[in-house]
Amino acid sequence: MPTPIVPIAPTRSPPHGVDRLRRIERRRSAGFAPFLFLLAFCGQAAFAEATHAAAAKDSAPAKADSAIVPTPAIVPTAYELQLLYTDRTWIWKNGAAYFAKDNRRLEAWTSGQDSASVAEGRWLVTEDGKMCTELAWRSKSYKGKPKRTCYSHQIKDGAIEQRKDPDGEWYSFKRTPEDPSDEYRKFEPGNTKAAQFEEARKLIDAKN
Repeated sequence: MPTPIVPIAPTRSPPHGVDRLRRIERRRSAGFAPFLFLLAFCGQAAFAEATHAAAAKDSAPAKADSAIVPTPAIVPTAYELQLLYTDRTWIWKNGAAYFAKDNRRLEAWTSGQDSASVAEGRWLVTEDGKMCTELAWRSKSYKGKPKRTCYSHQIKDGAIEQRKDPDGEWYSFKRTPEDPSDEYRKFEPGNTKAAQFEEARKLIDAKN
């Protein structure tokens, strides 16, 4: 018996336009995967960089603190020193000195249990931060020659320090606000001890 022939429906190829669209879509998919990988890598790199920057910022203050350099001392000008001393009386334990404005005249006196002494001369300031006195001291039993004594000054951490030359130790002279230990608290505006100076001078210069 002869084999029956079953008719097969002919296979139809997709239209040319549809096949082209499918090829384009496959190419897009194949090209999009590397783009996603690149995008993810860039995101991770950016995140790592931001994290590193934040960590560096957090550690910056610690490094700055460990690298603090002390403020160097500054020498005050002659004009600044002049403002400190002009027309003021420096009170001592057993005497005083008056820094006059006119001709930089300087008068000083001391009084002890047994004798008094006075000194007259001048004072001056220098551009290297010094205030110097040139005084000739005398008493009833002694008459000396003019002698120069200098005090150096420096500004450190916003405060003025002073020392007696040539090798005295630095000590607090004037701070803002003032401190009870500041030497400048012993300075009074004006010639406040003029009467005591004149009394000592007359006593010393009186004829026996």
